[in-house]
Order: sequence, then C-alpha cells, then structure tokens
Amino acid sequence: MPAPPPFDPTPGIVETLRPGLRRVLAPNPSPMTFRGTNTYVLGQGTVAIIDPGPDMPAHRQALLAALGPGERVSHILVTHSHLDHSPLARPLSDLTGAPVLAFGDSAAGRRADLADIPGLGGGEGIDAGFVPDILLGDGDVIDGAGWQVTALHTPGHMGNHMCFAWEDAMFTGDHVMGWASSMVSPPDGDLGAFMRSLQKLAARSENAYFPAHGAPVANGPERVADLLAHRKNREAQIVAALADAPATAEALTERIYIDTPRALLPAATRNVLAHLIDLKDKEAVEAVGPLGADTAWART
Repeated sequence: MPAPPPFDPTPGIVETLRPGLRRVLAPNPSPMTFRGTNTYVLGQGTVAIIDPGPDMPAHRQALLAALGPGERVSHILVTHSHLDHSPLARPLSDLTGAPVLAFGDSAAGRRADLADIPGLGGGEGIDAGFVPDILLGDGDVIDGAGWQVTALHTPGHMGNHMCFAWEDAMFTGDHVMGWASSMVSPPDGDLGAFMRSLQKLAARSENAYFPAHGAPVANGPERVADLLAHRKNREAQIVAALADAPATAEALTERIYIDTPRALLPAATRNVLAHLIDLKDKEAVEAVGPLGADTAWART
C-alpha cells in the first residue's frame, strides 16, 4: 500500500480543515493511535463534536477552547467505544448539555458466538461503561444547524462502529485510515463484517475521508480498494502457510509478518486470528480442538 502523507500536528491546537470543519488532536500518541485521536468540530455556531476522544483534562480544555465566542455543542457523535474515542463523551455532555449519539454500548453489534470463547480476550481497550443517550441506526440522519450527517453502521473493527457521511466526505473512525490498516481483534472485531463494511463504503460516492487517526484521505474509494486487496492478500498468505501442517495464530504471524517490529506482533496476531475465524466461517479452515486464542488451525 502507498505511504501515507506526512502528519504531525500539535496536540491541542485547533486547525481548520475546510469551511465548517475543525480538528483538535488529542495528546495520546501510541503504536495503535499514531499521533493521537483526531477530534472533529463540525459546523459553526451550533456544532457537533465527533469522536471526543480520551478523558484527558488537557484535551477537554482544548476542545472547549476550540469553540468560538457564543458557540455551543448540540451533538456528540461517537464512531465506536474504544478507550481512545469515547471516554470524554460523558464529561463533555455534562459540561455542554449535548446528547451522546452512537450505535450502542460496547457490546452492541458484537458476534454472540465469539463472546464466550475461552481465553480469547481482546486486543484493544474497551470503554465498558459507555452508554449513549441516543441510539443510531444504519442510515439515520442527524440534522444540525447548517450541517447534516448520515450514520452508517460499519462493524468490523468493533461491533458498534459507525461512519458518518457529510456532504462529499466521510468520517471513518478507525475503519479506514491512511497511515495503517485497521486492527480487527476478536471478539469485538469481526473480519467478515469488516470486509462487508469496506464494500459498503466502496458503493458510496463520498471521496474525502476524515479518519480518527492520521491525515485526511484524499481519495477514499482508492484507499478502500487498497484495504480490500490487502486483506485478501493476507488471507491468501495464511491459507498458503497452512499447506504443510496446522499452526496457531501466533506461529502464523511469526512466519508472515517478517518485517513487523516485534512489539507489534501481538496486534498482528489478533489480525491473523480474525482472518482464521473468517476462514472458518467460509469453511476454508478448521480449528484443531476447542476454539480459543491458542488453537491450532488446519486447512479443510
């Protein structure tokens, strides 16, 4: 996949990306969040906050300072409830009186058959206490003062993940980013759903994507095509690696992700596990013994 554009804004500084859209970067950089979480301020006068981010006092103050004289927040939109996206939603709601809107709590949209697999755990921090004030369904339209967005349920990275379409643009959360492919970590992540959600975005007309991490994506459909091809190539690598003998997700990761820093291999292993579960759904592989994080897998 092509290298992403340079991206190194200063946390806490409000930047205007286009008329009616501002961005404030949260000070939470990490291997999973890149430079930090992008929080977007949509509209002028009466605005929406998209992905308020972590509950960090500095970020809370920066968001309030980003509002102009007389501006108020009317909506708080959350793409999904990982800890780098949703914890500030409730404190911000308490301060501004704006309701929190999302697909559902952290269990919403999750595959029931993965929830109780022994030892499966998870790969990213979940905001377990997240509860929106208003539940959004796929295709719901949110009207603001001079702006309108359409909510799209895009599970895969997480069961309650949503993207928000606005004019010719899309706020894509963690589903489509330019700096990296998304992590899909069972039981909250589901690769089959992730691929279907990518195809759903590919069928739409929005071109500019504003992700929750990294720089804006100028050509969203092209990036979606790259991500679909990347995942299909990874699937082929996994199937080929199982040609000789069964292997665990960890062992497959060691063989396939040869250029990945060792610190990132646990996250890569979660992605491989997601692929294996999807291949099981398609009856291309089977678990050797009870299904779990350390299960060996074989081709059918």
